[in-house]
Amino acid sequence: MSGSARAAAPAAATGSAPAKPASAKRAARLFAGGALRVFLVLAALFWLMPTLGLLISSFLSPTDLNRGGWWQTLSAPARLTSDNYERLLANDTITGSLLNTVAIAVPATLLVLVLGAFAGYAFAWLEFPGRDWLFLVVVGLLVVPVQVALIPVSELFGAVGLFETTAGVVLFHTAFGLPFAVFLLRNFFAEIPRELLEAARLDGAGELRLFTRVVLPLGGPAIASLGIFQFLWVWNDMLVALVFADSANPPVTVALQQQVRQFGNNIDVLAPGAFLSMLVPLLVFFAFQRQFVSGVMAGAIK
Repeated sequence: MSGSARAAAPAAATGSAPAKPASAKRAARLFAGGALRVFLVLAALFWLMPTLGLLISSFLSPTDLNRGGWWQTLSAPARLTSDNYERLLANDTITGSLLNTVAIAVPATLLVLVLGAFAGYAFAWLEFPGRDWLFLVVVGLLVVPVQVALIPVSELFGAVGLFETTAGVVLFHTAFGLPFAVFLLRNFFAEIPRELLEAARLDGAGELRLFTRVVLPLGGPAIASLGIFQFLWVWNDMLVALVFADSANPPVTVALQQQVRQFGNNIDVLAPGAFLSMLVPLLVFFAFQRQFVSGVMAGAIK
């Protein structure tokens, strides 16, 4: 028996199937990738359906909204109108509430980032008595719910004249945002190589220069991620704003809630107002999307 016949005999005996051609493998991979893409597109459309419905509803008149859902525009797109947004911009309560929300969210975010970065660096690289115990206290504050502090902080703010003021709302959000900020940034800064910091110290860099020139640039992704989270939490908050904000000049979440209570079926104001209040966080997220992904990936790798 020749060598080729002996090699073919075991293969025939075992009944092994011939290998698939390369073209069949490529077709199978393309089909699997195409099915995955279709599934992801469908999942994204399903996830964005409420947002799409809110957007289309904001361009419908109250009469058309009472006739049916937003999907009626698929067969009659001429019903879309911008009158709701024109009336919204003429509503001083809603437009003023958007500015009040910006006046609360921006300082509360910046204060948390600045104080959290300083504290995170101190807990990570500075030696002082009781550092570890104090950090455990900060971590323990993460489990304190906001509802527990509403009554005592209300009494404190009333005594010092901060109740129903923008400054009071900013301080409350800053105080409850700092524990998470310190915890996150401390863990991120602690992963910076010690050799890099020691080299900067040998070059004559002080702690402040070391913090601003070395630590902050390396911690940029984590700080950007923290800023996005903090801004979204403050912008979408309603409980703290409902308790501590000025009832005459409320943030947008409280202003929209007041529209529901007063007018009930005022959907021509609620729909565009809700979409505008949601649009700002979306713009912030997409503007810093690259930094957010970098921060998440860096935390996952570490």
